[in-house]
Amino acid sequence: MGAAPPSSWLAFILFFGTLVALPQSSHGGGTTRHYTFNVTMKKVTRLCTTRAIPTVNGQFPGPKIVTREGDRVVVKVLNNVKDNVTIHWHGVRQLRTGWSDGPAYVTQCPIQTGQSFVYNFTITGQRGTLFWHAHVSWMRATLYGAIVILPKRGVPYPLPVKPYKDVPVIFGEWFNADPETIVAQALQTGAGPNVSDAFTINGLPGPLYNCSSKGKTRPVQPGPIEKFKLTVMCHMCAASIDTFKLKVLPGKWYLLRLINAALNDELFFSIANHTLTVVDVDAAYVKPFRTDIVLITPGQTTNVLLRAEPDAGCPAATHLMLARPYGTGQPGTFDNTTVAAVLEYAPPGHIRSLPLFRPSLPALNDTAFAANYSARLRSLATPDYPANVPRAVDRSFFFAVGLGTNPCPVNQTCQGPNGTMFTASMNNVSFNMPTTALLQAHYGSVAGVYTPDFPVAPLEPFNYTGTPPNNTNVSHGTKVVVLDYNTSVEVVLQATSILGAESHPLHLHGFDFFVVGQGFGNYDSSKDPPKFNLVDPVQRNTVGVPAGGWVAIRFFADNPGVWFMHCHLEVHTSWGLKMAWVVNDGPLPEQKLMPPPADLPKC
Repeated sequence: MGAAPPSSWLAFILFFGTLVALPQSSHGGGTTRHYTFNVTMKKVTRLCTTRAIPTVNGQFPGPKIVTREGDRVVVKVLNNVKDNVTIHWHGVRQLRTGWSDGPAYVTQCPIQTGQSFVYNFTITGQRGTLFWHAHVSWMRATLYGAIVILPKRGVPYPLPVKPYKDVPVIFGEWFNADPETIVAQALQTGAGPNVSDAFTINGLPGPLYNCSSKGKTRPVQPGPIEKFKLTVMCHMCAASIDTFKLKVLPGKWYLLRLINAALNDELFFSIANHTLTVVDVDAAYVKPFRTDIVLITPGQTTNVLLRAEPDAGCPAATHLMLARPYGTGQPGTFDNTTVAAVLEYAPPGHIRSLPLFRPSLPALNDTAFAANYSARLRSLATPDYPANVPRAVDRSFFFAVGLGTNPCPVNQTCQGPNGTMFTASMNNVSFNMPTTALLQAHYGSVAGVYTPDFPVAPLEPFNYTGTPPNNTNVSHGTKVVVLDYNTSVEVVLQATSILGAESHPLHLHGFDFFVVGQGFGNYDSSKDPPKFNLVDPVQRNTVGVPAGGWVAIRFFADNPGVWFMHCHLEVHTSWGLKMAWVVNDGPLPEQKLMPPPADLPKC
């Protein structure tokens, strides 16, 4: 097992300055990092299936952006594929630069074929790991990559130890069919979409999947551990081109930057015979804690320290790094398979003869583990990294989130529950995407694009986690909440069991928020708030709403613009589990949304 970090975890250590070369230019007051993202089709083979997929610069996953806190990032995106494209810089606060946030028809019209757009934003008050991904339809299935934010030069990391190396570990999903075709068919028939054919780690599915190599292989079946070792070891050499390998040196510390870029699945992750120390989530430091298993939802990032400490009795060995889904509610919407990568101490070419170790992971529906893991996350809450959680609340909201149904159109057969069509909603409103970007409508005072009447609570309260109502149909609209600048906001996100109790990873654009409380069952407005953590709650941009439970978040609306809030399970977003916040300008010049860039795409 990994050794415990030193107890003096507040010892500040600067170590990243010499590890990366940053594309840059100087400007008054800081550094600008320049990137070009050329979106093109490239043929990629996984699971013995070759298909052309959208990529950035021909890379899958896409290129890593490396920057520092306080730097400006300028990315020119050229669209050379047939589909519309936008890029979202997931978790970047975009202070006053909402035009560069990226969600299609929310902050911008998409970049059409043959067009380009320059995203221009500054990293403010953030350091750690975020990621970028496409934000239109299901294009983010292959268009994604890491964002590494280093501290300002000369500012150390508050980490327990000095890592020898840092490594992005990006979880994704691979579809043998075109994801755009899959979602289009699901929306047409009202059924749940086909699940992915494999999970991936850094774009690779690993040896546990059928045909995950140049030569065909048989899937690994559950059985005695000896049979498992033999089967995987035989496959490992043949499948090495489709398996991510992390080669480590004994005794060294590694910083793994975990990113869940999967479309529709929360994931458990573990490394055989190694303990991980969680130090950062969503580009915000946390009080370090040790765990054998990490839970990470789509849209979340987690930095963990790994001690490369081989087993004393077997110093040369191979350890599997496994991830598989945490799924609740409707089992048909989850792909209950396992992706494997390899952590090895041996020289290349010797894997066949080495012992192989496999970690244990929780059951698919282990909600108790999910809740306990989330409860361990706490902000540093030090003078250098304070937890500026709102103590008083100006506006309170209660959002019931979950699935629902639409009636089947006349003269059509639908494949949803009881012949209906699946949909999803917040406070029974399934969001209709506009054809004009919301931010452009807000900035230009264009009427008729949205209405400012998103309900602050369900219009018809019910037993959210108990017996569902007889009528599961939802309403529809392009409704937003309008906030004055710097309003302190509390939102209770309540899961529902209308069509099964599911966990929902909710992502808020434009802000970090503090998770001040969570629980199972229905939220109690009199009993639960006294138990809120207002001292060191974890700071996030994406939070899992517990299956059959609730979570409470708080934030200051100190970023003018229009900000999307949605479930990061892409199927639920497609079904309408989304809304938007409009934050008005403040009175001072530095509290106002910047004007739109000249090359902003047109609808």
